Amino acid sequence: MTRRSWSLAVCAVALALSPGVEAYLKLGALAGSRVVSIEWTQQPIRYFVTDRDAAGVTATQLQGAADRAFGTWAAVPNTNIAAQFIGFVSAEPFQDDGISVIGFRDRADLDRTLAATTFEIDTITGAILESDIYFNSAFDWSVATGGTPGRFDVESIAVHEIGHLLGLGHSALGETESNTGGGRSVLGKRAVMFPIAYPRGNIEDRTLEADDIAGITDIYGSTAANRELGAIQGRVTLNGAGVFGAHLTAFNPATGALVGGFSLNQQGDFVLASIEPGVYVVRVEPLDDADVDSFFDEEPVVNINFRPAYHSSLVAVPAGGAGRSIEIKVQAK
Repeated sequence: MTRRSWSLAVCAVALALSPGVEAYLKLGALAGSRVVSIEWTQQPIRYFVTDRDAAGVTATQLQGAADRAFGTWAAVPNTNIAAQFIGFVSAEPFQDDGISVIGFRDRADLDRTLAATTFEIDTITGAILESDIYFNSAFDWSVATGGTPGRFDVESIAVHEIGHLLGLGHSALGETESNTGGGRSVLGKRAVMFPIAYPRGNIEDRTLEADDIAGITDIYGSTAANRELGAIQGRVTLNGAGVFGAHLTAFNPATGALVGGFSLNQQGDFVLASIEPGVYVVRVEPLDDADVDSFFDEEPVVNINFRPAYHSSLVAVPAGGAGRSIEIKVQAK
């Protein structure tokens, strides 16, 4: 068994975490020489809540926000996700106690972390055995329906962290800018699973984007999802060699949907899975304006020494599978 953790940073700071190996928006673990996807194989997911309040938010209100956040993910069409609240406990999040616990903890020493998720997995199968989430009570929180100025929204952050609990990694679909005093602020994003939060008072991350929906469907999609959705597959190459860690985006002009993913081996192979059928504009770019550690392990080295590029033509995505494999050739900077 091994324990791995992911956390969500405050909007004003950059984030450096995610020690796992990722596949298309999914977390994974090394099992010998192969990577296994991390997911819950036994459902409903049974969770407890620590019986401790934070300033302005009770443990009961935290449980309500967590329940709504679980419901947001479970409401994605044609997926198999279920969660069950068992009760309030004195147990703390991040204890090796064999149960999944959500709760407040005062971590004033972690002034860049709003919340964090950790889980214990079976590294042979990738099955999640236990997962905990803590919300840092050193910050000011709110559960108000419309949000509260000056306070972070519990439900929004819960949706992000429960995305990790379910097996999702970080999405790179967002733009930030540097702050004068250090760190970064979000200019805009197209995924709840982007690693930097919106500012205090914002509640936009209560709603999933197309990228989040594709990611969770890729893990927990039903037979109907496999039949109705499609994929884009191909390679990113530089001078004939594969590019590892290139960021791919696919945009559907007809619907406005935007999804992303990465090339995930030394051959530059990628798959953007569980997306709506249609015609897409496919673009590739380096992760040169992001903290690479938010998305990949230290090894192998992510290649950021190339220029952004588009596929030479629109890419058709059929229902029930992928179209022809495409190759996007990039040039060195």
